[in-house]
Amino acid sequence: MKAPETDGPVLIPPELKWLKWLVIALAGVMIAGFLVLIAAIVIRLDAAPALPLPESIALPRGAEAMAFTQGRDWIAVVTTDDRVLIYGRDGDLRQSMGINRAE
Repeated sequence: MKAPETDGPVLIPPELKWLKWLVIALAGVMIAGFLVLIAAIVIRLDAAPALPLPESIALPRGAEAMAFTQGRDWIAVVTTDDRVLIYGRDGDLRQSMGINRAE
């Protein structure tokens, strides 16, 4: 099938021109939003941590860390040998608790 020949430029109806500009505006808003999102992530990752951590924590001999959590003035380390070790913000051991597994 052969395309119809025209004598001049094809005229776009006004409704389609309006739709074309809406699509262009939407693309611009989406690009701007994506850039703002990337900037927010970069700013957030660059911020200092909310709670300072000690340089190092000395675990007891033979203990291997499995999980870690922290509170306002303490740090808890769960070890693979079923213990919870509570440290102060200065890195000193405050308390040690054993975990009894239900069989």
